[in-house]
Amino acid sequence: MSTAPRILIVTAAFGEGHNSAARNLALALETAGAVTQVSDPCMLGAPRMTGMVNRAYRHVTTHFPNLWAWIYRSTDRCDLGQQRNLPFELAEAALEKLVAEFRPTAIVSTYPLYPYFLSRIFSGGRMKLPVFVVVTDSIEINAAWLRAQSDWWLVTDAATRGAMVDKGMVAEKLVDTGFPVNPVFSELAPLADRGERDSFQVLYFPTAKLCLVARHARALLDASPEVCLTMVMGRNARRLCPEALKIRAAYPGRVRLVGWTRRVPQMLSRHHLVVGKAGGATVHEAIAARCPMLIHHLVPGQEEGNLRLLEMIGGGHLADTPEALTASIRRLLANDSAAWRGMKSALAAHDRNAGAITAARFILDQIER
Repeated sequence: MSTAPRILIVTAAFGEGHNSAARNLALALETAGAVTQVSDPCMLGAPRMTGMVNRAYRHVTTHFPNLWAWIYRSTDRCDLGQQRNLPFELAEAALEKLVAEFRPTAIVSTYPLYPYFLSRIFSGGRMKLPVFVVVTDSIEINAAWLRAQSDWWLVTDAATRGAMVDKGMVAEKLVDTGFPVNPVFSELAPLADRGERDSFQVLYFPTAKLCLVARHARALLDASPEVCLTMVMGRNARRLCPEALKIRAAYPGRVRLVGWTRRVPQMLSRHHLVVGKAGGATVHEAIAARCPMLIHHLVPGQEEGNLRLLEMIGGGHLADTPEALTASIRRLLANDSAAWRGMKSALAAHDRNAGAITAARFILDQIER
């Protein structure tokens, strides 16, 4: 192309998967020569309301997952194209302003709401730009994704593509690119599944539910003296740190504490196992790093599909109680770690570590055509 393509990527703060996919795709597009802008129209249009809803979302999904399951499934029956309220109108106006000011060549949405806004923005013979929807869920796909208007849907895996075709989507418009993980995953060498080791390195992402942190950590550490634990506390560091320090003191030399970090890809590639919630970003990063995973927290609805995908690959499973975590570690380490080695082999066969790169190439190819 004579000039660099300009790609507007719109995302939302309701779940880290949307933002992670947007950031990683921007990295891949910029490396390929595009100019990108990542924006959250909800936050731009209604920042106070969006912040409040986001905090409520995190609280409900962490502490009241069954309530979230009801809310999530109710949205499956809701036609977002017919929903008109003040927060939606403010977000739509913010999106229209972004399009007018950035003047993109194409638009990528990692959140299912925005294609509905774009349909109205482009209506009446006004400008029409190519729209690519990046579906950040796997297998269990909410109808909000399916009813949106888009030129292309980029999906995480073949099973998800098949599930969407079964629900009436046009197969030719569904492209299996893989989840847009950080492009650095394609350059990192995962831990080998053969050879001797001095310890079994476990990467643990706790939720904000304080009562479970000590129980989960002790369950993992008590499973075997081989286990060494790296606990990544992230945005919950201040809340979790006092309890985490007690764990580190109780297991000297076996616990490392990390606050917020940008080096999750490198950490996954250096650990034998990751233990975390079944969010889209975390699950697909574990898959990309070929790091077997145990799920300690599952939000009913969209995260059920992420667990199903992990189980279908053979790279992990649910272990949502301390007892299940201990039993799972012991099974993985039994018989010269045969079960763990099998999971590593299954993840290597799945071979998905370049989703953002693949998606970026597809988007730019379609623009050039």
